[in-house]
Amino acid sequence: MSAAPPPSPARDALTALVLIAAWLLASAWLRPLMVPDEGRYAGVAWEMLRSGDWLTPTLNGLPFFHKPPLFYWLSGAALWLFGLVEVAGRAGALCGATLGAWALYLFARRWGGSAAARRALWVLLVQPLWLVGGQFANLDMLVAGCITATWLALAHAALCFEQGLAYRRWLWLGYALAGLGVLAKGLIGFVIPALCIGLWLLLRGRWRTLLALFSLPGALLFLLIAGPWYIAMQQRFDGFLHYFFVVQHFQRFSVGGFNNAMPLWFYPAVLALLSLPCLLWSARLLTRRYWVQTEGSPEAAVRLAMLVAVASVLLFFSIPKSKLVGYVLPAVPPLAWLMADASALLAGTRARRNAWRACAALSAALGLAAVLWLTLHTDYSSRPLALVLRAEHQDNEPVYMLDEYLYDLPFYAQLRQPVHVVSHWRNPEAKARDNWRKELDDAADFNPGAGQRLLLRPEDFEAALCAAPRSWVLAEPAELARYPVLAQAMPVLTSHGTTLVRVDAARDCAKTPNGG
Repeated sequence: MSAAPPPSPARDALTALVLIAAWLLASAWLRPLMVPDEGRYAGVAWEMLRSGDWLTPTLNGLPFFHKPPLFYWLSGAALWLFGLVEVAGRAGALCGATLGAWALYLFARRWGGSAAARRALWVLLVQPLWLVGGQFANLDMLVAGCITATWLALAHAALCFEQGLAYRRWLWLGYALAGLGVLAKGLIGFVIPALCIGLWLLLRGRWRTLLALFSLPGALLFLLIAGPWYIAMQQRFDGFLHYFFVVQHFQRFSVGGFNNAMPLWFYPAVLALLSLPCLLWSARLLTRRYWVQTEGSPEAAVRLAMLVAVASVLLFFSIPKSKLVGYVLPAVPPLAWLMADASALLAGTRARRNAWRACAALSAALGLAAVLWLTLHTDYSSRPLALVLRAEHQDNEPVYMLDEYLYDLPFYAQLRQPVHVVSHWRNPEAKARDNWRKELDDAADFNPGAGQRLLLRPEDFEAALCAAPRSWVLAEPAELARYPVLAQAMPVLTSHGTTLVRVDAARDCAKTPNGG
């Protein structure tokens, strides 16, 4: 009996795509949205869907331009399809993780064969950083996936050019993916892939290949994808381009004033630590023989490309003082390929192969354990308060938050209107700290009218509160005690240090038109 024919490349690629998505989705629904990041970004996607304005991202009804819109579009579309569930709010990150993993698989299969591709994909998917990052609703994984797919498409085009094969469609794909990267998180969607490919070709002395990668049709495609949203926002909001590129890009990259200051060695240490235990099988990466034994071959070129990609990401993001773990995600796929390649050379015996499988299984277990731990520790979530509010709140009843902003509450409560946030606004000290107060204050600069209506000072709170027959207030108990008007208000629920109270103006507001 003849052996079954091997699957077609298209079927093989589709199977890999389904398996990647299934692995990432399997545990993505378990835990509530974390704050601030997940509540913020899923909330912006919900506001986009709620308002019907798919161009302008808003945070609590105010234009929010920290990041471009691709994540909000993907997650907003998922919320429209599946409803307000956490996994839909994480759709942008899930798409990024799937794209990056699939791109690595396809590239590795073309330049190393099916076995090498499966090994690289397996190593990537069991990395705890990739699993958790792919289920975390912020923009880091989405741009990491775009960056990975972009430089791999460009590297594939370069290798095809060097071998006299058709390459332009892959080159144009790389430019298109770079456009998506810029829509995912700004300039790094273009800068990081360009840095990876440029350094790789320069180290190999491939000047002719470097020139071949410059493409006018590709540049036009890039601008056609990335440009219209930025132009539209500048036309709608004067000063947008300065705020987005100068304040949120260059100042965040080059100066202080932002959170999470870390030392220069932070990213190499984090990447090495979170790549255990698979990294223990990669000692061959430190030997000269590994790098020179295939010198001059496409295999050697691929190895160098992966090394340069890891180094480029680490060096680029180590420059600014502000450092977050998610920024290192674009280095994970090339490092996974290197770990898979180096470990394959050591797995010559059955005992070693079994030990390697056990190591990879342990890595997967660590990732799932991290997801489980996050699922069991949810004292950050305002979901209990939001569910009560959703059940009892009417759309015409205003909601107030006193000196705090609960990012995830509008999402879980399915609020149809922005909340009123009471705090000491326009305080220069508040502007100096990168927190919820600064985010809302900055957003109000682009819509002062809405900012004046939604961001209230403490002295204006009572009059606004008593203007409606019924209102809802959320605050810590100590903050509630600062306002005499809330002394008789009805507490509904206290959860994780925040109390939800209902205010009936006829009962609680003395000497007001409603109170009589």
